[in-house]
Amino acid sequence: MRDAVRLAVGTLSVLPVRPPGRVDREVAGRAMVLAPAVGVLLGGIAGAVVAGVEALRPDAPLLAAVLGVVVLVALSGALHLDGLADSADGLGSRRDRETMLRIMKQSDIGPFGVTSIAAVLLIDVAALTACIQSGYGWQSLLVGAVASRLTLPWSCRTTIPSARPEGLGAMVASTVRPTTAALLTLTTALLTALLFWLTGNHLLAVPGAAAAVLASTAVALAANHKSLKTFGGITGDTLGATLELALPTTLLTLALTT
Repeated sequence: MRDAVRLAVGTLSVLPVRPPGRVDREVAGRAMVLAPAVGVLLGGIAGAVVAGVEALRPDAPLLAAVLGVVVLVALSGALHLDGLADSADGLGSRRDRETMLRIMKQSDIGPFGVTSIAAVLLIDVAALTACIQSGYGWQSLLVGAVASRLTLPWSCRTTIPSARPEGLGAMVASTVRPTTAALLTLTTALLTALLFWLTGNHLLAVPGAAAAVLASTAVALAANHKSLKTFGGITGDTLGATLELALPTTLLTLALTT
């Protein structure tokens, strides 16, 4: 478990951590299960930034939202945004499976990649700004960070193979039981509802908070289906893309329901 913690933190963030002593599929599977916990850590730091800016400048919700999103991206090393861009370029090419996988593996970024990153970040900032104005700023970013990383256990469940024989996708694919992913989702939804109940201004935000977690899970299931249909499985890029699509979905759901 210690190796799994180190692998999870080292893979999903830029925070300094000792490298794991052993890396195999068992350790990798446990690391994916721990992904939401890494989200708590990263979202907690980014949420603290939002809360701090709100305290200093309560009249500047956009500033707080931008800084919160930037901190979250920086803490993850922009790794997931890179996966989103690569996946967008591959799918946008509308070529055969092997060509799309080759495009995704290239280091450059095309117009589909640039557009996808810009669109996701704009939605992140706009939705978080609305959440801040509703009085749920740091809570929303914390939940968004956790719920988006909850997509990783779903994407790595035992019914989904790897699209390639090598790489991160091959290491983590088919390592998480569906029941484990479901239990993590239920726990996250309940804790999210509890958080909004204890810190919120009205009870109507509670079901919306739980719905946001379920919305991120729906994104994971849809993205997994697309990956299976198009590539025959997951890759490291599709994992990052799924996470980055789930974050704005979570924040948007919170913005519209709280």
